[in-house]
Amino acid sequence: MSSPRGSAASLVPTAPQGTEPSAPVGRFGALAGWAQRHRWAALLLWVAVVAAITLGSTAPGSVYRNDFSLPGTDSQAATDLFRKHGSDQAGDSVEIVFKDTAGIERARGSVEPMLSQVKHLPGVADVRSPFSDASAVSEDGTIAYASVSLDGKTEDVPKEDVAKIIDTAQSIATGRLQVEVGGEAARNAEDKAGPTAELAGIAAALVILVLLFGSLLAASLPLITALFAVGGAIGLIALASHLFTVADFTPPILMLVGLGVGVDYALLIFYRYRHELQTGIQPAEAGRKALDSAGRTVFFAGCTVIVALLGLVALGLGSLRGIALAVAVTVLVTMAASLVLLPALLALFGRRIQRHVRKQQARNAQKGKTEGNGWRAMARAVQRRPIPTLLAGVIVLLALSAPALGMRLGFADSGNDPEETTSRHAYDLLAEGFGPGFNGPLIVLVKGDQEAGRTVQTELAKTSGVAEASPPMPSEDGALSTVFVYPTTSPQAEGTVDLVHHLRDDVAPPLERATGADVLVGGATAASQDVSETLARRLPLFVAVVVGVSSLLLLLVFRSVWIPAKAAVLNLLSISAALGVITLVFQHGWFGAQPGPVEAFIPALIFAIVFGLSMDYEVFLISRIHEEWTRTEDPARSVREGLASTGKVITAAAAIMMFVFGAFVLSDDRMLQQFGLGLAVAILLDAVVIRCLIVPAVMQLLGTWAWWLPAPLARKLPRVSIEHPVRN
Repeated sequence: MSSPRGSAASLVPTAPQGTEPSAPVGRFGALAGWAQRHRWAALLLWVAVVAAITLGSTAPGSVYRNDFSLPGTDSQAATDLFRKHGSDQAGDSVEIVFKDTAGIERARGSVEPMLSQVKHLPGVADVRSPFSDASAVSEDGTIAYASVSLDGKTEDVPKEDVAKIIDTAQSIATGRLQVEVGGEAARNAEDKAGPTAELAGIAAALVILVLLFGSLLAASLPLITALFAVGGAIGLIALASHLFTVADFTPPILMLVGLGVGVDYALLIFYRYRHELQTGIQPAEAGRKALDSAGRTVFFAGCTVIVALLGLVALGLGSLRGIALAVAVTVLVTMAASLVLLPALLALFGRRIQRHVRKQQARNAQKGKTEGNGWRAMARAVQRRPIPTLLAGVIVLLALSAPALGMRLGFADSGNDPEETTSRHAYDLLAEGFGPGFNGPLIVLVKGDQEAGRTVQTELAKTSGVAEASPPMPSEDGALSTVFVYPTTSPQAEGTVDLVHHLRDDVAPPLERATGADVLVGGATAASQDVSETLARRLPLFVAVVVGVSSLLLLLVFRSVWIPAKAAVLNLLSISAALGVITLVFQHGWFGAQPGPVEAFIPALIFAIVFGLSMDYEVFLISRIHEEWTRTEDPARSVREGLASTGKVITAAAAIMMFVFGAFVLSDDRMLQQFGLGLAVAILLDAVVIRCLIVPAVMQLLGTWAWWLPAPLARKLPRVSIEHPVRN
């Protein structure tokens, strides 16, 4: 094996420090040079491209649609059979719920004409009146519901059509007659809050940047770069929605990630640019050096995020693929803006920024301040006690991760909606009048004759955990019968999950043998469970692929075995800790949150995005440590100087992303709340606990072995440089 010191010294050629004008210029430096020489052309080109994309996407509009189909599951097979045999259950339904404390019969004169109007509205396949079905009226006669069958799945029916159903139904409400509309389609059709979260995130980012740089101009450049990138990405995704399945909740996620990542990438480059100015070199040279170092970091980090996001495609869920594509495109555009638009802006305002930097330096010199001294002192403190620091940090992360072991995946339903929404009111009324399981019926499909349907219904009604089983309803061609099964527990309860498994594994097989019919358990509740369980099964493979690819990239860049191993373990710890916090807040109801399952998409999305962003900080910090190591071969000093150079900007970038992501906790959408909280917590832990405490402690313990690479592997691996372009 080769010695750690010898292998490290030969990693990458060192470049002269300071103001040396003859430093080699790599591809990224050349890109910065082009943007500087053609600053106005680059700026106008970005404006023109964003304007063209925006106008081009406005004309055809967007075609966002959800696709939760999952081939190979019972629920999907049931849906396909419904469609094939012309059953009304091929489409989803909404429930119009009525309550009159004096008795619902008094409202017949207004309810039936209204239902007649609803039946002729677009998107409606059929309407079943509560006055023609005694089971649709509660035992005390005060609550009733009408079932409105839609002519397609929720994601296929225009929200405008469902909104007309809601308006028509509520038009007959009076002081004594309460009318509410429930169901997934009704939830999606209700008005959503304005872009409060996005505006709060932008304002927080601007404040932090002003505090960091002490200049509104300097603070605005990373933010302008991010806004240009997000503006272009939104238009591109709207156009892509005509070709791919892109979920309707993608735009806020796109803006969330675009703002956070855009500011983060631009800030890392700008901070390195400012550092180069402090060494006394001219703005043009500072821009090229910044792109040749921090620009490479941004490119590497962006590619890591994109690889992780594209890995989501392998999970096989249509809507998740659309989200992955959208966010990957957003990261690609933000990366391009940071590498092309930002250098042009720096060329336009370089002299003003240089004057401001020199004034700050002069003030700091008068006060005897040296930038980074606080971080050096913290690094020394960690280096004096690396083992206690490491143990304390790991214990904190493991303690926060522990709740994730009991995380239950699922999807929010109307029971998690804000209390002022009609879907939540309908949910509560149905639970009050008919029991908690009424809000999430299981739809059992019987492919056989009518006698088979009746036999299945009789057996289902006697099954433990079933409150009621409706009479079998035949399809148009008589080949199918459908039975609505109402559990004794609510849709999100573990008892309902157990019931689905019991019906599929224990009840259906004997019935199929006895009747000769096929029995499938479907419906929205069962489909949600199928999606959750499928994602949970496929997630480990996805994690392994992303971690493996990212570790290989780090191995190539730093030519070290321990750097990628450390990064993989610590990144997984920060992500698991974030999922643990989400579990405590949203599953167990901490801080007043409505208890319920964690949204099934959340672990995969958070892992893909946070793992890439964590690699961003990892590369930025370790590359600065590596620069010092290749120059001095002093491991302790390298860690101190690396942290002193990057600690401030990593913390500021993390603070910005925390506020941008955390602002989405203000959203009315439960999934966005979980997504924002998870990203904010993961970034906080990664920047503070991992990068500032655990990484310096681990690097101190490893010493020169941090850069060890077995000699046979060192000879075979290609040389890739982050800090400086490789000399020919």
